[in-house]
Amino acid sequence: MLLNSEMRPREKSLGLAYLMLIGGHLGVHRFYLKRTATAIVQLILFLIAALGYIVMMVTTAGFDEANATPGVIVGLILFFGAAAPLFVWVVVDLFLIPGMVRGMNAQIEGEIMQQLEWIRNNPQAQRNNYGGQPPQGAPHQPYPPQPPYPQR
Repeated sequence: MLLNSEMRPREKSLGLAYLMLIGGHLGVHRFYLKRTATAIVQLILFLIAALGYIVMMVTTAGFDEANATPGVIVGLILFFGAAAPLFVWVVVDLFLIPGMVRGMNAQIEGEIMQQLEWIRNNPQAQRNNYGGQPPQGAPHQPYPPQPPYPQR
C-alpha cells in the first residue's frame, strides 16, 4: 500500500507517452521517459528537416526553374536526409514505447523500494524529523546533499 501511494505520482503513463508520440518528430515522448540524449537527436533531425523545407520554399518563391534548381536540391537533401530516418524512428518507437514505460516504472519502483528499505533499516532516522528532509545517507536524494545533521 505504501509502495502504491509513493508510486502513483511518479509512475509514467503509457497513454500519455502515446499521446506525446503525436509530437514524436520533436522527441517529446523520449523527454517524458527520461531518454534525453535520443530525444535531443530527434529534435535536431526535425530542425534539419525543417531547415531543408524552408530552403526549398525560399529558393522556389519567385524564381524561374533554372535559378532555383541548386536550392531545391540542397533543400531536398536536407529534408529527406533528416525526415526519412526520423519517420522510421518514430514508427519504431510505436512498438518500443510499452517497453520503455515498463522499464521506467520498474526503475522508479526499485528506487522507492530502496528508499523504503533504508527507512526500515534506520528507524531512528525516521523518528527524527529533520524539517522534512531525509537524513544524510538516504538513498537517491533528488536534491543536493545537506550538511551533517546534529547528533542527539
